[in-house]
Amino acid sequence: AEQKGLYLPKLVSGEWTGTMCLTEAHCGTDLGMLRSKAEPQADGTYKITGSKIFISAGEHDMSANIIHLVLARLPGAPEGSKGISLFLVPKFLPNADGTPGARNPITCGAIEEKMGIHGNSTCQMNLDGAIGTLIGEPNKGLNAMFVFMNAARIGVGMQSLGLTEVAYQNALAYAKDRIQMRSLSGPKAPDKPADPIIVHPDVRRMLLTAKAYAEGARAFASYVALQIDKEFAHPDEEVRKDAADEVALLTPIIKAFITDNGWIATSEAMQVFGGHGFIAESGMEQYVRDARINMIYEGTNTVQSLDLLGRKVLMDNGAKLRKFGAKVQAFVEENGSDEAMSEFITPLGDLGDKVTKLTMEIGMKAFQNPDEVGAAAVPYLRVVGHLVYAYFFAQMAKIALAKQDSGDTFYKAKLATARFYFARLLPETAMLIRQARSGSASLMALDADLF
Repeated sequence: AEQKGLYLPKLVSGEWTGTMCLTEAHCGTDLGMLRSKAEPQADGTYKITGSKIFISAGEHDMSANIIHLVLARLPGAPEGSKGISLFLVPKFLPNADGTPGARNPITCGAIEEKMGIHGNSTCQMNLDGAIGTLIGEPNKGLNAMFVFMNAARIGVGMQSLGLTEVAYQNALAYAKDRIQMRSLSGPKAPDKPADPIIVHPDVRRMLLTAKAYAEGARAFASYVALQIDKEFAHPDEEVRKDAADEVALLTPIIKAFITDNGWIATSEAMQVFGGHGFIAESGMEQYVRDARINMIYEGTNTVQSLDLLGRKVLMDNGAKLRKFGAKVQAFVEENGSDEAMSEFITPLGDLGDKVTKLTMEIGMKAFQNPDEVGAAAVPYLRVVGHLVYAYFFAQMAKIALAKQDSGDTFYKAKLATARFYFARLLPETAMLIRQARSGSASLMALDADLF
């Protein structure tokens, strides 16, 4: 309570900022290997020693204080991830009145030169007996940190959604303005020396890919935000639990699927510019560079895939996935007799059935060989991601079909985007399912020294 009273108001207001100090040079994904130490002091504080890397906004002068949340080990703590505690380590130790006081010995040793996100100071932070206070219980730090991690994973998905949208908007404006060659079906701008490149089929494919991934992600994000509200604020305990389960299931998909698609979309948007996209002046290459980190930090997308398949699906025998699948199936059954919806309902229902069968097949294989989970996880997440998007695009298409005669071009565009998604992007699942089913043998057969 004392920590919350002292730090939370200023963190929430933005007067002070914060970091998450997890990674060390020898341990990124495997935090059980971390070596930072916390020595208890007579006054109840701890002196923390160690070095952390890749700390976003670890040092800057944009706030009066920086509050670092640091993972470290207490003396005699158990080995591995079960012996990690979480500490609050301020850059400036607060005075009695809460104002920043003495400088704490947690300092920036280096700022990384990175591919992208140059607006963020990514720091190596050195702790030389920095004074901190324990957050929560000893040796339960990783559990506490995962509250932050899950929120950050959703936030990273939103970063990629933003990049997808801004890259699309820039590419669209360029495609309408840039003239090159004539349309294959005849001139569309006979008064000009060439047609705008938006007349060309493949330019449209690139634009529609970015547009569809942006709109699918926005629908997905809105849905998950609603479930988070239900998880924390709904009066019915059963509804809160169901919402929490659904958020847990969908968080790795938000993180990995939206960021994978963000990389695809920003790259396609840059391609619309041709050679000009490769030049820094256009700004398009920055979107591509900035999008790449989102597939890596806050848990790589492979880790998200393992989390989805191994923990969120197989560990509870598919209970969470079945609940979500039941919503999809109910929508399919509700609209199955609507002929106008058949172009969406048929592939949606078919993919739902295939996901069920694929999950069971991988689960059976995993009993014999755990490597089967690692081999199938990445394509599996992408298949489930497409099921999620197909579900939302089908819902959007239903509304657009009902309102297409209203004269509002928004619904006309929404329906066309949904049709593009089902025709051009969803068929990727056929390949992904074959990859997921192909097993681990082709991956594990080659001895390491033969690579």
